[in-house]
Amino acid sequence: MTAHSISTKHDERILISEHYKPLGDRIGNPAPLAMGGFATTLLSVSLAMMEFRGISLQTQFIGDLCFVACIGLLISAQWSMLKGDTFSYTVLTAFALFYGGYGATLLPSWGIIDAYGGVDTPQYNNAFGFFVLIWAVFNVFFLIASIQLKALMHAAGVFGFLAGLIGFYTVAYYLCQDVLPFPVPMGDTSAWFQARRERKALNSSSA
Repeated sequence: MTAHSISTKHDERILISEHYKPLGDRIGNPAPLAMGGFATTLLSVSLAMMEFRGISLQTQFIGDLCFVACIGLLISAQWSMLKGDTFSYTVLTAFALFYGGYGATLLPSWGIIDAYGGVDTPQYNNAFGFFVLIWAVFNVFFLIASIQLKALMHAAGVFGFLAGLIGFYTVAYYLCQDVLPFPVPMGDTSAWFQARRERKALNSSSA
């Protein structure tokens, strides 16, 4: 067996191993495109929200919202799905739909803002607040899913430790009432609640 034949078989094994690699290991990283579309769109819209350089209308950024962010994040989400990353796929798709929906509300041809009488009307601001609030609730689930279980266990341990200390303090309070000649301060919150009830009753009577 010559050195040439050994080298040829070695190259064949490399090609075969590359061919049979999982698809997720053979495609690129979708994160740069996703984060780039997210960052550029968010920065542009945020500058308009701050009325930087006198710009208050966000119509100019419909292209960023509907194409750079929406389509860019959707493309990145498909890559994440091929890589088998369910969490990244869900997050990227959700933000893509959020940006796309936000951009759609700004389209003049759709007349969404005009239907409410403009952006300065309470009804439009309340409806837009509902839109953002529901997506914020959705993001809470992403936050919970991204926290490591060990961190949650540590947090639960801290709260349990504090609750245990309070429990021992309560035991000392009741024992001092029966055995020791001096009391242990417990604190009385009934006065605070009573004051709130009195203020509420006073406001109701004055109305």
